[in-house]
Amino acid sequence: MNVALGGTFDPIHDGHRKLFERAFELGDVTVGLTSDELAEETRHVPRYVRPFEERKDDLEAELSTYADKYDREFEVRELDEPTGIATEPEFDALIVSPETKEGGEQINEIRAERGHDPLELEVVDHVEAEDGERISSTRIVQGEIDEHGNVTPDRTGREATRSE
Repeated sequence: MNVALGGTFDPIHDGHRKLFERAFELGDVTVGLTSDELAEETRHVPRYVRPFEERKDDLEAELSTYADKYDREFEVRELDEPTGIATEPEFDALIVSPETKEGGEQINEIRAERGHDPLELEVVDHVEAEDGERISSTRIVQGEIDEHGNVTPDRTGREATRSE
């Protein structure tokens, strides 16, 4: 099975790792990594995103561990538009999170218009941080949590909370 997924992946965290794990369980994986321009356009909260090549290097290092574990192939390709690679005919499945499922359904509409079979949409739930909120790259960059969802102590040594 040929599996696609996409994102910015900056920084990579346990929520991403859950997506990667499911993708490699299913088959060979192609990851669409957002271009620098698309990464800026798709941010829900404006923030700095590292350059494409830096993100790609980190992503390839992370993916290689799953490829070895499952004896699978992978490729990282640049995404210049949100629907990206998943509209191409060679893919069988698309890994999505709960908030990107609707985008996966739109991709299947585009595929139908092009005469391609629909993708199997594999919805992977979020990973919660220790505070019960979901792990996100934005929360990590803002210093709320680390890549594993551990709440980051503030400068006074207390655990930071969402209300502070």
